[in-house]
Amino acid sequence: MNQQEKIQGSVTYLERIALPPNAQLEIVLADVSLADAVYRKISDLKITPAGQVPIQFTIEYDPKKIDPRHTYAVMARITDDGKLLFINDQSYQVITRGRPKTVEMVLKKVNAR
Repeated sequence: MNQQEKIQGSVTYLERIALPPNAQLEIVLADVSLADAVYRKISDLKITPAGQVPIQFTIEYDPKKIDPRHTYAVMARITDDGKLLFINDQSYQVITRGRPKTVEMVLKKVNAR
C-alpha cells in the first residue's frame, strides 16, 4: 500500500449566508504547471453535505505523483444540486517550491444569471 501524504485546509467565504442543507464541497489537487493547458488532477475530495463555513478538509495524495519541478494548486467549489454557488478565484499553490501543505481558501460567490 502506498504511503499517502496530506494537505489540510479550510474553505470559507465572506458573504454572511448559510449554505443549503445539501450543498457539496469539492476539493481538487492539480498539477497546474502548464499555463496554456488543462490541469492534471492528482487527487480529489467531495464533502456532502458540506455543512457551514469554515469547512475543514484533509485531501490525501500519492507523493509518487508529485514532480518537484512542477507547480501544484488546490481548487475548491461549492455546489447545490449541480448549481455552482462558490469557487476560488485565486491560485492556492501547495507542496513544491517551498510552498506549504496547509491552505486557507476564501471562495467567491458565483452570481446567478
